[in-house]
Amino acid sequence: MDNTFSTYKIDDRSLIAFIKREIHNLALQLGFTPHRAAETDIIVAELTSNLMKFANGGELLYRAHLNREYNEIEIYCLDKGVGFDNVAKIMNDGYSSTNTLGHGLGSIKRLSNEFQIYSIKNWGCVQYVRICEKPEIQLPPLKSSLNFTTIAVNYPGEKLCGDGYYIKQNSKGFQIFVGDGLGHGESANEAVESAIKVFRQSLETNPIEILKDIHSKVKKTRGLVATIATVDYKSELWNICGIGNINTRIYNGLENKTYTPYNGIIGHNIPRTLNNTIVPYKKHQIIIMHSDGLRTRWNLNDLNGVFKQSPGIIASAIYKENIRGTDDATILVGKIN
Repeated sequence: MDNTFSTYKIDDRSLIAFIKREIHNLALQLGFTPHRAAETDIIVAELTSNLMKFANGGELLYRAHLNREYNEIEIYCLDKGVGFDNVAKIMNDGYSSTNTLGHGLGSIKRLSNEFQIYSIKNWGCVQYVRICEKPEIQLPPLKSSLNFTTIAVNYPGEKLCGDGYYIKQNSKGFQIFVGDGLGHGESANEAVESAIKVFRQSLETNPIEILKDIHSKVKKTRGLVATIATVDYKSELWNICGIGNINTRIYNGLENKTYTPYNGIIGHNIPRTLNNTIVPYKKHQIIIMHSDGLRTRWNLNDLNGVFKQSPGIIASAIYKENIRGTDDATILVGKIN
């Protein structure tokens, strides 16, 4: 199942019925009962109507997703409206900033399996909704030390994404791959998927050796840029190595550092000498990796209280402010528990 999100700019009420019908049909295809699909309609209607009513439009991202044994729909709703001072207050049924009944956000929370919202006054709002095929499904507890979310969108008009990501986890540590095939569309997708196949099959733990292996096996493709970040629990170290413009940043509290990749194109030309950047691995770190479909001049310290939020909210907040809209875009956010 495709991991990318479909995205719609909502700047006209006429789009709401179309989007609601599209997600309704998607729900039925996933095996949602007609009743559950109707509940999904209510959630989508509330999200989209609120965009027009309170923010003069925004963006809706959604995808179908297989989560272990069940299907679900994930939705991000983003706007640059006036925002809220007190998110907890507006979540209560009966609260309204206008003269309506005030059941909107409360109904979204009741009908979804997970609902998160983050807002700053005069910055706007990001909302995340997870709708499982059955309302009683409980989300599985997190067993890994790495809690991560990835948002990926295609270049406008393309059916395939030229970006890709993959994470391998075991009892000894984990490995993260984020790559971007040159250009966009089918050829870019072929390059990054070929790289992911090599990454998945590799028994190496050293990012340098994995990148060299990928380089040797994707030479018939268009080529790509990529960064690999690995953690060994025993040594308590990150090893990071990248070729090309994947932006990688690690936050330790309010302090952060960006790790610069090497110049080159995997599959075509890479430096003869590569060295890993070695970073202490600590609890409560946040790692953020993204392709050049997003601008790089952002700082989480500018977003009040965002460090307490989930990886998905952090990723969507960065996406909202920094999406270029001229290429595929992928952002991965991981929090160390």
